[in-house]
Amino acid sequence: MQRILSTQLRSHVGETVRIAGWVHRRRLLKSVAFLIVRDAAGLAQVVVTDPTVRAELEKLTEETVVEVVGAATANDTAPAGVELTDPTVRPLGPPAVPPPFDLYRPALTATLPTQLDHAPVALRHPSRSAALRISAAAVAGFRATLDARDFVEIHTPKVVASSTESGANVFALDWFGRPAYLAQSPQFYKQLMVGVFERVYEVGPVFRAEPHDTVRHLAQYTSLDVELGFVADHRDVMAVLRDTLAGMLAGVAERAGGTVATLGLELPEVPAEIPAVHFTEALRIAGAPADEPDLAPAHERALGEWARAEHGSDFLFVTGYPMAKRPFYTHPDPARPAYSNGFDLLFRGLELVTGGQRLHRYDDYLAALAARGEPVEPVAGYVDAFRHGMPPHGGFAIGLERFVARLTGAANVREVTAFPRDLHRLTP
Repeated sequence: MQRILSTQLRSHVGETVRIAGWVHRRRLLKSVAFLIVRDAAGLAQVVVTDPTVRAELEKLTEETVVEVVGAATANDTAPAGVELTDPTVRPLGPPAVPPPFDLYRPALTATLPTQLDHAPVALRHPSRSAALRISAAAVAGFRATLDARDFVEIHTPKVVASSTESGANVFALDWFGRPAYLAQSPQFYKQLMVGVFERVYEVGPVFRAEPHDTVRHLAQYTSLDVELGFVADHRDVMAVLRDTLAGMLAGVAERAGGTVATLGLELPEVPAEIPAVHFTEALRIAGAPADEPDLAPAHERALGEWARAEHGSDFLFVTGYPMAKRPFYTHPDPARPAYSNGFDLLFRGLELVTGGQRLHRYDDYLAALAARGEPVEPVAGYVDAFRHGMPPHGGFAIGLERFVARLTGAANVREVTAFPRDLHRLTP
């Protein structure tokens, strides 16, 4: 008899079926016992009246893996409207050691550090696994949207010979006696691959050795990177980003709609044209000094409230960041060279995406590095490619965990990360 999932029981009412999963909860009453079995799809209720089966049930602990064979019987009060009656229950392993929190409760009451210390079992709770389902659906939507627009998925090295972004901290390692680093981004490689495929994307880990200990930073996170050639300027990149976000949210609605409904989430609508303000105007709106070189979190929150009040949008582009705050490969605004053809996208008052137009001429790279007093040698292999003809191009990167945290309303990005790596955590 083939195993079925809890969500398939309704299609088998009146039949003998086999399910398997974890003991989610037991309720031992005087004349009847209830066993709730959890599988990847949801919960199934098993009704036990036979004294022998009940005696075996009493020996089981929560999270023990079991197989149940019984009659699928309609009952509107049971999960999915079906329960198993006249069952046989067979453990598929030894009795489990119960975790240090109750997974059957609607919410995990343990502190976040305790949950992270026991992540392999804490992630079994629906509130934790739900975020990972949404994450997977968002990535599927990301890929589907770009595949439909003739982008090619690439896979770039995560061990590199030099840092990608000058000034940012990197994780150093020994590469057969030579110094190497964990990649801060696939930036150099995705630009070079524009010279091959014109339009590329990657889903992969990036590493930042920045000593942040905040609710929005991780030392390793998943970056959704996009790069495209033959752009007029950064606005072409912003248009692709808009469509990509819409595709990601459509993917969440399609692939994780049940999870979204269970969490009571309201998916945001991506406007046909996301409102945009120049950096100088953003400072004014946020009440920041005119000479402020960057936006602080408080400024981002103020801008998010403004975008919602003025445009009814959860999204806002901030364009024209000062060149001094952008990497050396950023293309300046031809009309205002002190400002860049770069942008950030704020989602509900939080920076979610950084992107822009890149330099594409070899001489411009030499000049940009010289202006910053940086040597060419560490990035010579990258810069040299521009001698061989590269089109005007640009791209962006979305932080997946930030996106999911903002979408679900999680207070800490670690709540939506399976096994977070940060300043203090290297296990489990």
